[in-house]
Amino acid sequence: MAGPIVRNSSKDFFLARAAQARAEAEAATLEHVRERCQRSEAAWQALADRAARSERLREEEARRKAALAE
Repeated sequence: MAGPIVRNSSKDFFLARAAQARAEAEAATLEHVRERCQRSEAAWQALADRAARSERLREEEARRKAALAE
């Protein structure tokens, strides 16, 4: 049961970092700092999206296996 908690917290961590980078980009006064923060936000968001997709695929696989076992 601890597995999904770890995966969800990873996705939540990635989303929190993306939000932090977005806030830093909005507060930045220098263009190169803003661009760096925007790149960081995009990278964290991509990690969160990948974590969400992986979780979805694991759930689908678990449902498929459960259906086969019936």
